[in-house]
Amino acid sequence: MRQPSVIARRVAAASVSLVVAAGAAACGPKDSDAKGSGGDSTPHKGGTLTVLNSQPQTDFDPARLYTSGGGNVPSLVFRTLTTRNRENGAAGSKVVPDLATDTGRPNKDATVWTYTLKKGLKYEDGTPITSADIKYGIERSFAPELSGGAPYLRDWLAGAADYQGPYKDKKGLSSIETPDARTIVFHLDKPEGEFPFLATQTQFTPVPQSKDDGTKYEEHPISSGPYKVVKNENDGEHVLLERNTYWSAATDDERKAYPDTIDVRSGLDSSVINQRLSASQGADAAAVTTDTNLGPAELAKVSGDKGLAARVGTGHFGYTNYIAFNPTVKPFDNPKVRQAIAYAVDRSSVVNAAGGSALAESATTFLPNQKSFGYTPYDPFPAGASGNAAKAKELLAQAGYKNGLTVTLTHSNAKDFETSPEIATAVQDALKKAGITVKLQGLEDNDYRDTIHTVKTEPGFFLAHWGADWPSGGPFLAPIFDGRQIVKDGANFNTGLLNDKSVNDEIDAINKLTDLDAAAQRWGALDKKIGEQALVVPLFHPVYKRLYGSDVKNIVISDWTGVLDISQVAVK
Repeated sequence: MRQPSVIARRVAAASVSLVVAAGAAACGPKDSDAKGSGGDSTPHKGGTLTVLNSQPQTDFDPARLYTSGGGNVPSLVFRTLTTRNRENGAAGSKVVPDLATDTGRPNKDATVWTYTLKKGLKYEDGTPITSADIKYGIERSFAPELSGGAPYLRDWLAGAADYQGPYKDKKGLSSIETPDARTIVFHLDKPEGEFPFLATQTQFTPVPQSKDDGTKYEEHPISSGPYKVVKNENDGEHVLLERNTYWSAATDDERKAYPDTIDVRSGLDSSVINQRLSASQGADAAAVTTDTNLGPAELAKVSGDKGLAARVGTGHFGYTNYIAFNPTVKPFDNPKVRQAIAYAVDRSSVVNAAGGSALAESATTFLPNQKSFGYTPYDPFPAGASGNAAKAKELLAQAGYKNGLTVTLTHSNAKDFETSPEIATAVQDALKKAGITVKLQGLEDNDYRDTIHTVKTEPGFFLAHWGADWPSGGPFLAPIFDGRQIVKDGANFNTGLLNDKSVNDEIDAINKLTDLDAAAQRWGALDKKIGEQALVVPLFHPVYKRLYGSDVKNIVISDWTGVLDISQVAVK
C-alpha cells in the first residue's frame, strides 16, 4: 500500500503502510532480544531516538498522507478516531479507539457511524480538540491542492463524490454531522462494516480551521499526538519532533512516547542505513529504520553474528506478489493456458530470486496467510514447490498448444524483489520446462506502472503486487476483483477485468457485516472462489528483516504494519 497499498495500491516497501509480508503470527524478536544490550531492560523515558530512512517523510500534512493505522512517524503527531493496536504479531491487527471512546457505533445496516470523543483532548497549544475539527480535517482532504491521501472517503461518504473541499465549498459535507463538541456522525452511501478501519487514516486527524494555511500547513501541523514538529527541512528529509506537553497518556492507551526527541533523517542510501545500524556508534546506537530492509547478502552477514542477529526485527504485512493475466489478450483468454502457467511455476526458484526463504514465503492464495484477512488455505492448481511441468503440458495440449507456445512477460527493471528481472527470469526458466517460451519485456518503473494500470495498454502476462491498507480481505480483494472498480480512463487495478455479478454481490454482502471475524471467513471463501478462475498466480509474500540500534528497547512489530513501531520504542 501498502503497489504498495493503493486502495492499497500505494503500499510498497517504503511508503505509507511500509509493506511487508504476511505469515503466521508475526512478531518481533523474543522478549530477551528486544530489550537492547546489557543493563536495565526496563524501558524508561528520555533520550533521543534517531530514525534512519531511505524515503523522505514528504507531505507532512494529514490530508496528503497515505497512511494506514496512523502510519509510523505521522502517528506520533497525528491522532485519529481509531488506530491500530500497538502489539506484536496478530494482536496488532486489531483496530482500537484513539481519540474516540470506542471503535464506532453503527446503525442497523452500517450506513451511519457515530463516535464520541474522549474528554480532555488537547492540541499542542493547549486548546481543546473538538468534533468540528475532525470534520474540518476530513473536508480539507478533499481539496485538490491537498490530494494524495486514501480515496475511500470520496467513495464512502454520502454526497462526497464531487466535493472539492472547504476552500471552494464553505458549506462543507452534510454527510458529517457534529451535534456537539464531542460527537461526530458519518452518513455513508452504502453499508461499510469496516468503517472503524477507515477511521485510522490520517484524514481523520483533527485540524483547527483557524490554524489551517493550506499547502503550508505541512511546515507546522498542529499536533494532537505526543510529539510536535519543531523542524521540517527539505520536504521531510530532516524532521525533528519534540514532546507535546499537552498530550496526556491518560487519553492515549496506545503510544508510549518514551524518548524526549525523535530525529528523523531520510533520503539515505539503504546500504548506508544498514551499515550505520550494524555499527551502532554514537547516536546510531539509539537508531531504527522504518523503511529499509536487509538484503540477502546483508542478512547472511548479520545471521553469522549473534550480537547483530539479536538486533533484527522480523515483520509481516498483508502483501502478495503475483503473476497477473489480462484475459482479453490471446492466448490468456483460454483458461487452460492460465492454468498451465499456474502449474508450471516453480515457487522455490521464485523465492530464491526474492532473496531466499528468510525474505519471502511462497504463496498459493491471493489473500495473505493471516487470520485477520480471512486466510483460507487452498491451492487450485497444486504443483508442489517446484512446479508440475507434465500437468502444464497436458493442459497446453488441451488448449491447442501441444507443441508449446511463446508469450511475453512484462516486468519492471527496478531492482526490488517484487517485479524485478530476477523474479521474471525465475518464471521464464520454470515455464521453459513446460514448453512455454517466455520473452521478457523489462520497462522502467514509471513506464511499467503506467502500462499495466491502463486498460488500453495492459499486457496479457505481467508481474504485479498488492498490499492492503488495513488487515482485512476487503481492501485486498475488492480493488482487484470487483467489476465496478474497473477504470477504463484512469488507473485500473482490476487487471483480470473481472466483472462477475456473484463476486460483486458477495463483496457487497460482506461489507455489510460489522462482525469482522465473520467477515474474514467470507473473504477467505471468496478468495478461493476467485482463485479457481486463474486470473492471477500468487507467487510469494515478502518478509521484512530490519536492524535496530544496540541501545533500542521495547521492540513491537505488528501484522498491521510489519515495521518496528516507534511509538513503543525506548532508548538506553
